[in-house]
Amino acid sequence: MALRSTLRRDLLPAGFLLLSLTVSFAQEPAPTPKAQAEVGVKQDVPAPPKSYPPELVQKGAALFRQDCSFCHGRNAGGGETGPDLTRSKLVTDDVDGDKIGPVVRNGRPDKGMPRFDLSDDQIAGLIAFIHTQQTTALTKIGGRKGVDASDLQTGNVEAGKQYFNGAGGCATCHSPSGDLSGIASRHQGLDLEKQMLYPKHAKSKVTVTLASGQTVAGTLEYLDEFTVGLVDSTGSYRSWRTRDVKFKIDSPVDAHVALFDKYTDDDIHNLMAYLQTLH
Repeated sequence: MALRSTLRRDLLPAGFLLLSLTVSFAQEPAPTPKAQAEVGVKQDVPAPPKSYPPELVQKGAALFRQDCSFCHGRNAGGGETGPDLTRSKLVTDDVDGDKIGPVVRNGRPDKGMPRFDLSDDQIAGLIAFIHTQQTTALTKIGGRKGVDASDLQTGNVEAGKQYFNGAGGCATCHSPSGDLSGIASRHQGLDLEKQMLYPKHAKSKVTVTLASGQTVAGTLEYLDEFTVGLVDSTGSYRSWRTRDVKFKIDSPVDAHVALFDKYTDDDIHNLMAYLQTLH
């Protein structure tokens, strides 16, 4: 998505060259390339960047701009706090998706990145696009382009309100006079867009069904393979062994992630315009 270029944080690759010289070597001149060749010394020649079929790069670009550009920028150059993938050490060290693939599939919850359930072909397209963008960036001189603040002001308020109450399904979970009241005062610009696309610190709800059939609902506070814990409506913490109960989790973040492949550019522009009126 064109407007999903939010939140830039540089993740600069580190490149260090360690030269270890002994005193005896320091006393003698370094062998020339010709001399090295004559004695069979292997010279390290940087491998040329891998190229990818244009059609694969194009498919990856479309998917990236749909699902990834809201954080990493339209051209993988990063958002205000999202990593610049063209300068990422992980991308530089990646070989045929061995590092990019697991990150895409598993996400990085601690950094606010969701997981994506993509096919091998889709992952291959993303890898082709990201590596191509990195190669392109390395051949250019100059800085990256950030998000133009004017892009956040181009939506239609009324269309955004209609999408919020209708096709977007936003009104089923949110209320302009409830949880979203004053949101435009608490968050502005790209920060507001981030909250809209991938809200951080959103609490999940959980409903636990006991062996007796009784149900207990509340805010999810703890969950692992052995224990599920919640805070109920009275503010009390309660927990059970997972093997003794059944439980259902309602995660608001998952609902937002599910919209990534449904949004159009206009949807995002219009929703942003509408949310910015909720002071």
